[in-house]
Amino acid sequence: MFTASDVKELREKTGAGMMDCKKALEACEGNQDKAVDWLREKGIAKAAKKESRIAAEGITEADENGNEAIIFEVNCETDFVTKNEKFHDLVKELKEALMNEKCTNTEEALEVKLKDGKTVQERIVEETATIGEKISFRRFARVTKNDDEVFGVYSHMGGKITTIVVVKGASVEVARDVAMQAAAMNPIAVNRDAVPADVVEHEKEMIKAEMKNDPKNEKKPEDILDKMATGKLGKFFKENCLVEQDYIKDSSMTVEKYVKENGGEVISMVRYAVGEGIEKKQENFADEVAAQISAAKGE
Repeated sequence: MFTASDVKELREKTGAGMMDCKKALEACEGNQDKAVDWLREKGIAKAAKKESRIAAEGITEADENGNEAIIFEVNCETDFVTKNEKFHDLVKELKEALMNEKCTNTEEALEVKLKDGKTVQERIVEETATIGEKISFRRFARVTKNDDEVFGVYSHMGGKITTIVVVKGASVEVARDVAMQAAAMNPIAVNRDAVPADVVEHEKEMIKAEMKNDPKNEKKPEDILDKMATGKLGKFFKENCLVEQDYIKDSSMTVEKYVKENGGEVISMVRYAVGEGIEKKQENFADEVAAQISAAKGE
């Protein structure tokens, strides 16, 4: 009566989940146009209209169980929705399902099935229609540790920033202090070796450009400027590498020294901040309220 490509086509047209599209085609004997109407009547296809909107608000969440931990981000369009009980119920439902599955990345997480048989992706589309704003499941990571290591998990401002660190040989309290440091000071990597090469090269080029603007460096050859720039990278690493940062609770020592004095070593770090890297739409408060009222009326 209909094929897998028909289901895919309907999904692309409406933004509805795979199973919902299949049900629609079954109910409409394979007729695409009738299936679109069927989904609209059910309120499922509404989500497609919101796909072009910017979802830069939301929440980050983490959980741990034994030697595994997860961290993920769910976005919405406005901060109002983050206070919505339905939105929090959604995040709770996702956390429970994702913690129990063995998915390791965002693509796998989107295919995880919830208790009612729907996938995470299908639930996101469904909640977009129900809540009235674009909801998106942006990213996911699973973190593992060994038995001689501990997790440090910290959430700031109700989930605006969430961090997970793995520390070897120290207590959970020390690991949590390190996670708090990561949340507050926004390091880009645990140590120098973990900083992406292109990031280091970009910073080096910026330093060289600044030096070339200094008249006293005008006659210096390129190789000398290159060596000077490499030497100046130390400040960049101190500000951006977790273990080299001044410890926020005692600036007389670095994070690395603090952890070492407590018998430990920082192994890894994951830090999610809501909406980072997303270009946010600029709206004033009055416009945002008006948009919420319109959404509530179904306009």
